[in-house]
Formats: sequence, C-alpha cells, structure tokens
Amino acid sequence: MSYWQRRIMVFSLFFTLLLFVGLFQSWNVAFAIFNICIISAIMALGVNIQVGYAGIFNAGIMGFAAIGGLAAVLISHPPVNETISLGGFSIFMCIIITILTSIVCILLNIKLTLSKPWRRLIISLIIITGLFFINLVGSPAVEKIEAFEPAATGFLGGFGLPIIFSWIVGAFIAGCIAWLIGKITLGLRSDYLAIATLGIAETIIYILKNEDWLTRGVKNVNALPRPVPYELNLQKAEWFINFCQRFEFPLVETSSIFVKLCYTSLFLIVLIILFSLFEIALKSPWGRMMRAIRDNEVSARAMGKNIKARHIEIFILGSAVVGLAGAMLTTLEGQFTPIAYQPLRFTFTVWVMVIIGGTGNNYGSIIGGFLVWFLWVEAEPLGLFFVEILTSPLNDRNPLKIQLLTNAAHMRYIMMGLLLLLVLRFAPKGIFPEGR
Repeated sequence: MSYWQRRIMVFSLFFTLLLFVGLFQSWNVAFAIFNICIISAIMALGVNIQVGYAGIFNAGIMGFAAIGGLAAVLISHPPVNETISLGGFSIFMCIIITILTSIVCILLNIKLTLSKPWRRLIISLIIITGLFFINLVGSPAVEKIEAFEPAATGFLGGFGLPIIFSWIVGAFIAGCIAWLIGKITLGLRSDYLAIATLGIAETIIYILKNEDWLTRGVKNVNALPRPVPYELNLQKAEWFINFCQRFEFPLVETSSIFVKLCYTSLFLIVLIILFSLFEIALKSPWGRMMRAIRDNEVSARAMGKNIKARHIEIFILGSAVVGLAGAMLTTLEGQFTPIAYQPLRFTFTVWVMVIIGGTGNNYGSIIGGFLVWFLWVEAEPLGLFFVEILTSPLNDRNPLKIQLLTNAAHMRYIMMGLLLLLVLRFAPKGIFPEGR
C-alpha cells in the first residue's frame, strides 16, 4: 500500500466514524468533536515541529496553551473601568519598572567588564531592587482591584477588541516566553529539559490561578465575545428562519449546527495555512538542516551550524503554534478556566497524538489529533455501551454490574493506553512514519 493510499484510507476511516456520530448521536456532537479535533491537530503540529524536526522534548505544552487562553481574555474582554481607575495606573507603573529592570540587567550583562561573580551579584541586586519597587507600587493596587465586586469582576478586564486578534497575540506572547525559556533551558540534556519545561508550565498555571487581578483566578472569565453569530440572534433573523422553513429543519438545532460550522470554517483555514507552511518548511533546506541537527548534532556543529540558535528558533515556532491553538480553544469554549489546564489533557494527550500519528510527519500530527481526541470523547459512551452489553445477563442490583457501570467513564484511560500500545507494537514509527 502506497503512502497516499494509506493516508486516504486512514482519513476516510476517521470521517466515517464522525459520520456515525452524526447519524446515531447528533450532528451537534459530531461538529463539536470535529472542532476540537482541528484545534488538537494544530497543537500536535506545534509539538511535532519541535520533536519531529529538532528532537526537542517540550513537556510544558499546557503552559503555552494557557498563555494563548490568557491572550483571548486580554484582547477580547471589555475593560473594567472601575478597577482601572482604582489600580490601573499602578499596574502600568509595575510593567514599566519590569521593562526597565530587564533592560538594565541585559545592558549590564553585556557592557560590564567585571568578573562573572561580581557581574552576577550586581545584576541580582538590581533584580531584587526592581522586585521591591514592584511590590511596593503593585500590592496596594492589586488589593483594591480584587476587592471590587469580586463575584462579577475583580480584575482589570481586557481591550475589548475582536477575539480573533487574540490568536495572533497568543502566538506572539507564547513565542516571546518560549524565547526566554529557551535561552535558559535549551542547553540542558533532553530529560532535564523535559523536567524544566514541565516546571515552568506549572509555574505559569500557578500564576494564572492566583493572580485574580489579571485572570480572576479560579473564578474564571465567562461570556467572552465570539467571532461567529450567536444562536439566539440566528433564531430571530428572518433569513435564517426562512432557510429552516424552506428545508424543514428544526430552528434551534440548526442554529447550533450553523454556529459550529462557522467555527469549523475558521479553524480549517488556520489548519490548512499552518500545514502548508510546515510542509514547505519540512522539504526546504532549512527543514533538512533541522533534521540533520536532530540526527547528529556533532556532525552538524562540525559543518558550522549554530545548534543552540536553531533549537531556540524551532522552540519558539512550535510554542507559538501551541499558544495560537490555546487562544482558539478559549475562543471556542467562550470562557477562560485556569484550573482546566491539566497535564493529562494538554501535555500527555498531545504527546500521544504526535506519537500515534508519527513524529516528523505533518500528516501524522493531523490524523493523530483527529483520532486521539475522537477516542477521548467517544470512549465514555462506547465504554458504557459495551459494559451494558457485557453485564446485561446480571441482575440490576448485582454489585459487579453496579461497579462496572459506575466506572464506565474510566474506559477512556484504558482505551487511550490500549491504542498507544497497539500503535507502538504494530507501527512503532506511528501511523504515518517520517518519509525519507
């Protein structure tokens, strides 16, 4: 079987499964699954260019996804004028102090001709001084902001711009943070790099959970604006009512499907653009150079390649794509929930997508994102269905039957593990291995 035949067969299988969901469950569920499948595929593409192109193990995926979600809040949420008047100026001054402290530290690190211990001591003192002034100026302002109607606001809000701009901003901020992380960690061995990036991701999540003035913390930010129409507005629109009456479609369900199709169109455009760019990059001299560095750093360094600079480059690019996907996910959900950023969903699951699809292959990242998320969502109803069949001969009060039915939701973990084992056993390089 040729590569193209294999690709057609696997993608056809996925869309057939999606068709069955639409026919036997509902088209609302099918399109809801497909939308998150697309976002998952974009995340998997971002991780794949790190590990597949350059061999960088990034365990901090959820941190960059959360940064994208934060960007959606900061860009789209309307500003809260009352909290801005209470502490906005002080927060702005803290940002200025942070920027000035960073610039002074960078310049001193470059210009000072003192020995390393003295240079580090001076820079450390400047950082401590900057933190002191930030705390002095910012702490009272933060208390005032968080105390103002905490049940409804208690934070500064955002800029009130269209949320679709947050996709670009989320990618940019994630890329900037990746540059800073890369400068510190990319000289480490792969296992230490994984630990460092996981720790940094947990730090980012911790900040988002506790800095209420910025994100409302665990109280969440709800009702973010949409880039697509609202169902209630569609149900009142004359053209949409006429359309539903003409084809005898139910109004409420059709409005929900229409909204999901609008999201699908936006997400597919982003996926197609990214996939096309990454395919061009993979087959370009730059892509061949990155794979040469991945396969043999010693030989690549002997040929004059700057290994760390290239690693930082690819780390920024992949993290920016994950940040973009994080902003898209928050846009789809319409709310920002810091507590939802768990390693199981945003790190382990995305890594499984890349491994199952095939590292170093962009087609593999897409099908991995599609299949793994589909299984993650449908494993629970499928598990319940099979458990009901297996336990049908038993009495309804049977303790074994009650136990199995109660724990059917955990079937998704069993199925995920089983899928991973089967792929690693029969296709160790993934469904679509990296091409020569």
